[in-house]
Amino acid sequence: MAWLRLIRWQNLIIILLTQWVVWWCIVLPGGPVVLNATSFLLLSFSTAMIAAAGYIINDYFDIRIDQINRPQTVVLGKVIPRKWAIIAHTLLNVTAIGMAGRVAMQAEHYSLLLLQLACTGLLWVYSTTYKRRYVSGNIIVATLTALAVLVLYVYEPRMRQLSLQSADVWILGVFAWFAFVLTWMREVVKDMEDMEGDAANGCITMPISRGLGFATNFTIVLAVIALVPLCVGGIALLLQGHAITGLYVLALLALPLGAWAVWLRRGPAKPQHYSRASRWLKIIMISGIGSLLIYKTQKDNRATNSTGITVATPQAAYGNG
Repeated sequence: MAWLRLIRWQNLIIILLTQWVVWWCIVLPGGPVVLNATSFLLLSFSTAMIAAAGYIINDYFDIRIDQINRPQTVVLGKVIPRKWAIIAHTLLNVTAIGMAGRVAMQAEHYSLLLLQLACTGLLWVYSTTYKRRYVSGNIIVATLTALAVLVLYVYEPRMRQLSLQSADVWILGVFAWFAFVLTWMREVVKDMEDMEGDAANGCITMPISRGLGFATNFTIVLAVIALVPLCVGGIALLLQGHAITGLYVLALLALPLGAWAVWLRRGPAKPQHYSRASRWLKIIMISGIGSLLIYKTQKDNRATNSTGITVATPQAAYGNG
């Protein structure tokens, strides 16, 4: 259990689930050239392993901070020796690069591996340096979260050949943007929760540098930035006949996010409040995954009703490579 806690197994499941939904709903229906079932699993587990290695190295350098902020959850140095954490970090990264290399070889573009190498490097410098700096650490984590979605676009040649106006590319971009903004919001909220330990160890996060009020207002601005396209997209889906998807986006994404922003501002400036706020943001992000499944189901049903056959079939996933 200590190792599972160290690698944040719940977050890894969310990463795997997110990639599977994007692959199933966007990449698979068009007939993947590279990302068949086997290659997708290799790439997805590679992403999860790099994330797990990132969690390990982050805790390795954050032991003193975590002993102040959440001493009851610290396992590194207590249950798991620090040297084993470094070994696990290295093995996970090497295995992940090897798995991604197999997919890059199939795509005949070894340069694609630069993406995984860049992610491992960013996670290292984030843990050692940028986590303690103003804003930059938040942006790095948000960018890496968006890349977990965009990596499927990078590795699948069919996706890269599509026009930027293509519905698949547009949906993928919106999905990645939503992940980026909500992760940025969550990182700021976590900084508000961890102010005591961060301040004691010389961190210069937004709440420490500018105060809780400024950090709260900044997070609400990010929430508005996320809300506007959600509302526009939800209304557009309703007008285009995707009633179920449109209602889902408005009722289970836009409305909860707006309510969350109001609740964040009115709540007490205590770590427990920000901890709950962080958990609720994660729930909203998981709800975002469900919207893509509903969109695909409704789209497939409309195609079946109009032609008598199902247009998108999964056989292509197993016929390549």
